[in-house]
Amino acid sequence: MIFHDFIRDSEGWQTIRRDLVFDNPHLRVFDTETRTPSRPDGCHWLVAHRKAAAVVAPLTSDGKYLLVRQERVPIRAAIWEFPAGQIDENREHDERAIRETALRELREESGHELALDGELIPLGYFFPSCGFTDEHSYLFLARGVVPSASGDEQDENEAITECRAFSRDEFRSMIAHNEIRDANTLSAFARLCALELF
Repeated sequence: MIFHDFIRDSEGWQTIRRDLVFDNPHLRVFDTETRTPSRPDGCHWLVAHRKAAAVVAPLTSDGKYLLVRQERVPIRAAIWEFPAGQIDENREHDERAIRETALRELREESGHELALDGELIPLGYFFPSCGFTDEHSYLFLARGVVPSASGDEQDENEAITECRAFSRDEFRSMIAHNEIRDANTLSAFARLCALELF
């Protein structure tokens, strides 16, 4: 009924009721009633349930970050972002599946892969919009990426118009000038800075 069990009731939290109101392969919406530490009588909340995702920040051997420009229908724009994609259902606790997803998205969306001496560094996870969804994204730094011999292999639902390498200064400037507006990319940048990896 749900894509993952990453979010569970814990001390002070209890799901009283969860009714499915919408369902498709990518999104399930529930009308819920939940007891919380500050609301012991419960509260109603509409929760969008989505699969977990992996986000990868690709770094070339010459110190540039790869971004893909992808058309996003909900916002009617093509925006720059790091490659990302959903993890197969019920595998979000499987570290190997999470890493495989990150590497798959790197190859499919950017046409790049890890070099033989490259490394995939986990940066933790975050919630893109926790006010209405339990979706969570695992962040990675792919240090030492090279063009893949097979090129990109975009999913039929994707509309990636280009992939380009940007210097650290260009990347920072794009964020400062609101050219990068994607939550996954901004969160990965924040985590890279906090871990002193940028």
